[in-house]
Amino acid sequence: MSDVAYTSKVRIERVRGPIRKVWMPSLDEPISFGVHGAIAEHYGVDPEEYPPDATTIDYVIAAAGG
Repeated sequence: MSDVAYTSKVRIERVRGPIRKVWMPSLDEPISFGVHGAIAEHYGVDPEEYPPDATTIDYVIAAAGG
């Protein structure tokens, strides 16, 4: 078994509803996650109460394609 090459130290804070702040190692400021479009609709999220924002799955897809 090989040694661990990297451990990501990410902190996630739930703000309210679907809104989360995420601190990542290379960033000075947190980024926000939320919901939008079909995902917001699926979860019954009112876009007036929670404005559309990138979801965690958007970041996963972007990372996989990058």
